[in-house]
Amino acid sequence: MMIVRAVLAAVLALLVPLASPAQQPGKTARVGFLSFVTTPFLDEAFRHGLRELGYVEGKNITIEYRSAEGKDERLPGLAAELVRLKVDVILAASPPATEAAKQATSTIPIVFTVSGDPVAEGLVASLARPGGNLTGLATLGPELVGKQLELLKAVVPKISRVAVLQNPGNQAHPRSFRQLEDAARALGLQLQILEARTPSEIEAAFAAMSSQRAGGVLVLRDAVFRTQRAQIAALAAKSRLPAVYGLREHAEAGGLMAYGASVPLLFRSAATYVDKILKGAKPADLPVEQPTKFELVINLKTAKALGLTIPPSLLGQADQVIQ
Repeated sequence: MMIVRAVLAAVLALLVPLASPAQQPGKTARVGFLSFVTTPFLDEAFRHGLRELGYVEGKNITIEYRSAEGKDERLPGLAAELVRLKVDVILAASPPATEAAKQATSTIPIVFTVSGDPVAEGLVASLARPGGNLTGLATLGPELVGKQLELLKAVVPKISRVAVLQNPGNQAHPRSFRQLEDAARALGLQLQILEARTPSEIEAAFAAMSSQRAGGVLVLRDAVFRTQRAQIAALAAKSRLPAVYGLREHAEAGGLMAYGASVPLLFRSAATYVDKILKGAKPADLPVEQPTKFELVINLKTAKALGLTIPPSLLGQADQVIQ
């Protein structure tokens, strides 16, 4: 009889599917969430992605949030804190956060959510085979600036001089310049490059744009500029400068238009990477994902305030029109 019971137990064990790490009772994964600034809607996008995969905070996963609140110098200490907590994986929510996490550990897996060119930035060996402890999602930021310049030209056909607002601390921006120069030549435009790291420098940059008679401004994707998006939109309006951005949040804050990858969608996708790593996959073997959907957001209210008419063909292409 004991033999029969043993055989039955063995058969049942084979028939019951093995639970994934996310489903094992008593197993709580710990994820570090490192950000340059607190962004509730992106935090929620990541949590939403985790919920879709069966994770429940407080039951089978714990998320350790650490935000530098817009102060770069705090990131290394926060990254080191997550390493001391021995989190299973670190989600880096911005390029500065990614760099801080990379410097803090070479063993804990890191998933980056926003990177214009992870190969050029030295994060991975290649998109197909990252090769180290980092992987994640690319935004193709440098490749999109040419399209953003085209959109600005389409809305302001007589424009001849475009100011470009960049952060000298952003490693992706030099590559954006090469793309911009090629696009500017093709469109017959002159570029005026202006640098800013702080709110006061942003204000000074807009003063320079006005004094040098720029006809519009392209704001490169950057964590500082995203944080200061309301200030930038207000300065562009005050200077009566049509502006194009790479993040939809800028258009929602009053900017004229934005074109780029959907960042909330990237954060939802990042949950898939975290899930795979928690289940045993190595970052070195997980290809970097490139965006397949790009959003065009047009703020019609801002266009009217600037006295601009958006071409109907462009309005037809928009994913969102803000009235």
